[in-house]
Amino acid sequence: MAFFQLGLRRAAIQLSRPSVFCTRATFNVSQQQNITKLATSASSILKLVSQARQTQSRNYATQKLEESPLSKLASDIAKPVPSSSSSSDKSEKKSSFPETSSKSVAYWLLASAASVFGIVVFGGLTRLTESGLSITEWRPVTGSLWPGSQEEWESEFEKYRASPEFKMLNSSMTLPEFKQIYFMEWTHRLWGRFIGMSFVLPTIYFIARRRVTPRMACTLVGISALIGFQGFIGWWMVKSGLKDDLFAPGSHPRVSQYRLAAHLATAFVCYSWMLLAGLSILRTHKAIKFPEQAVKNFTALQSPALRVLRGSVAALTVLIFTTVLSGALVAGLDAGLIYNEFPMMGNGLAPPKSELLDKFYSRHEDGSDLVWRNMLENPSLVQLDHRILAISTFTAVCALVAYSRSGKVKAVLPPAAKKGITGLLHLVSLQVALGISTLIYMVPIPLAAAHQAGALALLTGVLVAGQRLRIPKATLAMVQRRLAQLAQQAKTQGPK
Repeated sequence: MAFFQLGLRRAAIQLSRPSVFCTRATFNVSQQQNITKLATSASSILKLVSQARQTQSRNYATQKLEESPLSKLASDIAKPVPSSSSSSDKSEKKSSFPETSSKSVAYWLLASAASVFGIVVFGGLTRLTESGLSITEWRPVTGSLWPGSQEEWESEFEKYRASPEFKMLNSSMTLPEFKQIYFMEWTHRLWGRFIGMSFVLPTIYFIARRRVTPRMACTLVGISALIGFQGFIGWWMVKSGLKDDLFAPGSHPRVSQYRLAAHLATAFVCYSWMLLAGLSILRTHKAIKFPEQAVKNFTALQSPALRVLRGSVAALTVLIFTTVLSGALVAGLDAGLIYNEFPMMGNGLAPPKSELLDKFYSRHEDGSDLVWRNMLENPSLVQLDHRILAISTFTAVCALVAYSRSGKVKAVLPPAAKKGITGLLHLVSLQVALGISTLIYMVPIPLAAAHQAGALALLTGVLVAGQRLRIPKATLAMVQRRLAQLAQQAKTQGPK
């Protein structure tokens, strides 16, 4: 009897390998079709066990099937899983955190990312309406209260009157006009506090209730810390526009373009982190629910033909983020109010060299800082840099789409990744149109706000495309275990 069981077990293992692995070229077409059907059919495991029972009289000691060429992914999936759950029991004893984060966490992360998207656009409106310097104090708790009496309004207005912006630009402003810009900045700050509270408190709850994996718990704590840091960056930026010694002599009061870029970059990083964390959870749940399809996608993503494409998407992400930072410098210097034409800048494609490398912006007598200060502080060169980066981004996206449709890449690229890359072309085309329109019409508020939203939408597109091209190791391991569990269940339920 023991001899029979040993023969049955070995025959079942040998016969189960072709259900996952690709066959050699020596197999005929009908055998390949049968293997494909077995890999995708829920009843294939029962058929394999039945075939194994029929081989019990054979001399298994003299039989040895040739091994198929194994891919790394297929070998991982085909590894047998111990019948006992001792390994999972040990892990549960060490930690009570789940293996996968709850779907509710994913939806909450995506909702938080949408809220950050909204506050980024509203922050742009606050800057465009020149409302950002209307509140001259940073009071994280008491500052959330709306002035409720005439005396409180007079007190807030008096503080604004002492600011350089009022003295140099808005000396004729009345209290009703002040209330309008105050409302914009107050709403922006209140929205930021809401994002912080609506993220930190659920983070504590999800971790305490063990709704997230240990890795996701660290991610949530990191995002919470970044939100708090973003509040500090926001006040640090506003503070730069409230002191005369922090902006260049002769220029009108405005926040530092460096601090504005830092504030925007932190918001974009926070948004990206939330988005990718939420999408990763949903992708994991989908892969576990449909393991056969997940294996098919992961196998395709392991193709060497996609290696260059995956690296290109990563490089494009960096390029888009750099272009966004360049746009922040344009906004901080009001560089969009000059050279309101495209593609020309005056009499040529670029202003004269003497204007681009103006010695006025150099602070060292030897001119060692001439180039980089003009690149970051000269409105003419800052706008030219943004044009070059924007055109480079558009060209890179077009090249990426064309490459994704080439023969080898197109044959193995999963449909979801293909849609993501195609969507990039639509987003970048819309963003270029918005950018040119904003420049030609001298930065009207609706177009400028839409242009800023388009930048975040384009970053969203490239992040989604990159996420669909990535092979998450943790998800791959869970899919492996899921397939092995299904195989064991089929064997135990087979005919005895």
